[in-house]
Amino acid sequence: MKNTFIKRLGAIFVLLSLITSIGGWAQGKSISINKVIGKVDNYYILLSDLEELILQYQQQNQPAPNRCQAMESLVVRKMLLAKAEIDSVEVEDKIVDSQINSRMEYMAKRFGSEKNIVEAYGKSIETLKAELRGQIKEEMVSEKMQGKITEAIKVTPNEVRKFFNSIPKDSLPYIPAEVEIGQIVRFAKVTKAQKEELRNRLLEYKGRVEKGEDFASLASAYSEDIGSAQQGGSLGFAKRGDMVADFEGAALKLKPNEISEPIESEFGLHLIQLLETRGAEYHARHILLRPDYNRMDLSEPKHILDSLYKLMTTDSLKFEKIAKTWSEDKGTADAGGLIKDNQTGASRLALDASMDYSLYMMLDTMKVGKISLPMNYRTDDGKTAMRIIYYKSRIEPHTASLKEDFEKMTNIVLANKKTKAVDEWFKKAVSDVFIKVDPEYNSCKIFGINQEDN
Repeated sequence: MKNTFIKRLGAIFVLLSLITSIGGWAQGKSISINKVIGKVDNYYILLSDLEELILQYQQQNQPAPNRCQAMESLVVRKMLLAKAEIDSVEVEDKIVDSQINSRMEYMAKRFGSEKNIVEAYGKSIETLKAELRGQIKEEMVSEKMQGKITEAIKVTPNEVRKFFNSIPKDSLPYIPAEVEIGQIVRFAKVTKAQKEELRNRLLEYKGRVEKGEDFASLASAYSEDIGSAQQGGSLGFAKRGDMVADFEGAALKLKPNEISEPIESEFGLHLIQLLETRGAEYHARHILLRPDYNRMDLSEPKHILDSLYKLMTTDSLKFEKIAKTWSEDKGTADAGGLIKDNQTGASRLALDASMDYSLYMMLDTMKVGKISLPMNYRTDDGKTAMRIIYYKSRIEPHTASLKEDFEKMTNIVLANKKTKAVDEWFKKAVSDVFIKVDPEYNSCKIFGINQEDN
């Protein structure tokens, strides 16, 4: 194995991070070429995959990889999938379904509505979700495999200090302004009228089944859980505790083949049929109907946030404590409301164009330490909500220092250690899988080896 293998891996994982974006079809451009240009065990690489990866770079205004770099990154991804299969690393279908729905809700927000998405691509939402499913599952499995490889990696304060001290003083980076921001989020509630409407539709489906229609056919036609709808509403066997409590509690009260009354959970309203129990596992199917987020009731969130705002501004109650107790945003509540960088997990966010524009403009008018009035908010996955913003701190532009940027330096050291661990894994894994690329790419010497030698 040549030394170039090690040197390339850092760049490869930058490419992999882009592969796990929404995908070329979601950028509004089609990729029609579908030639097989590589194979890793039972996983194929298509020319369309390579073209799509390069296109993603171009659309994000980043220097695009050459074709050899793109091919190598795709081979890496397929290697992760192949090894994940060997090591029985899997991602549950319900988690994949949740990710699909989140991405489609994000697209609906970006396009203005699902109707606009359908008009833009000339395909139904169901068809687009089906096309996205395989890609998302591959992404999530490969990410889980990477996590397994690096899960034991830790960083000590001494390692961080040693790394920082190794940087020449005249080479220390200049850090732009950064901020720490907290939020308390309350989601809009389904109106009574909407609940009644969805409940009546589910009762209608239940009545049709009782009169002889097939539950699976109705689930395929009407359920808004697209993943299970393709399987006639089946969720497969689940262990106790796998499903949300409301769903599981209702399912386990049923006898085999019995159908529940409409049940509400955080995902919407369900009509559940228990099919079979097997020890501590059970097999159910459902029809899910979701509320229209544009018609939801904000009166309760506003009332709660108004009360919290008054408490925090008059009684000096700590924002972090209130956020942990009252915020409904699971991603930030446990951290005392702090909004963290999705990629690094850092609590300090760059105060620049990468920030949500409305949040950027709000901070421009706020003072550090202040709390905003409750305001309307649309989450990244399209949900209607209200939130209070806490401007916790601002770090002015400066030359990097160990004291000010310890978290940032820790993330760099951690990333370096993970890359090294993955280097070693790939050197071993490359001999465990079959790799073949189209002769056109033989000159690329994937991982520094000729294909004839593999």
